[in-house]
Amino acid sequence: MLERFLTGASTYSQSIDHLIFLIAALVGFWLVVAEGFLFWLIFRFRHREGQPSQYITGEEKHLKRWITIPHMLVIACDVLIIVGAVKVWMNVKQTMPPAEQTVRVYAQQWAWSFQDAGPDGMLDTGDDIRTVGELHVKVNTTYHFELVSRDVVHSFCVPSFRLKQDAVPGRTIAGWFRATRPGTYDIQCTQMCGIGHSVMAGRVIVETPEQHARWVQAAGSPYTAQAANPASHTHASLDLSTAPGAEFAEVRP
Repeated sequence: MLERFLTGASTYSQSIDHLIFLIAALVGFWLVVAEGFLFWLIFRFRHREGQPSQYITGEEKHLKRWITIPHMLVIACDVLIIVGAVKVWMNVKQTMPPAEQTVRVYAQQWAWSFQDAGPDGMLDTGDDIRTVGELHVKVNTTYHFELVSRDVVHSFCVPSFRLKQDAVPGRTIAGWFRATRPGTYDIQCTQMCGIGHSVMAGRVIVETPEQHARWVQAAGSPYTAQAANPASHTHASLDLSTAPGAEFAEVRP
């Protein structure tokens, strides 16, 4: 159902959509039942001339059933939601399929920057490709990412992937995704991180293998000559002045 509003472009987006729909359906059902019953009671027991008020203590068994039975039904619905949520959590957060590619994601006030492993498939080697604001990935390829914050708490969110992971200073947090549709998808920070939070944006560009190979060749060429000296093109050397949030403060190297 969410596909009508926001494209799902990862292998686990559908399972998360199903969980959201389950929660919405059950909560919506009980909302309609509770509000409908409330308005029926208001109408049914409205004040009438000549009819004395009744004071009910609710201690009789047949009256307690009005609370206990709905209570048990709501708990049953909660258990159903918990079972579905645990399955999704285990699939998305606790179980990581083998990586085909690895990237590193840097979050800082107020920009996203990325470190691609390059042709050799290994991070922190001479052919790594570093970009600001754009993450290029291959379609139908399992990516592991290492998420790092360089200052405060941020949250790496790709809505179309149904991916959201907080970035915590001092920690490297692992996650994964597998994009299923070529295209360009928004990256957002979904954790309040300062004055430039609202413009801390980026994009994921999902490419076919041929397109990605051309991008790697074009983007990697400036680093090929420096491969013998990886320190000369570290993340700190990136120019982040063009990042969307750079206008709010000096972006630290």
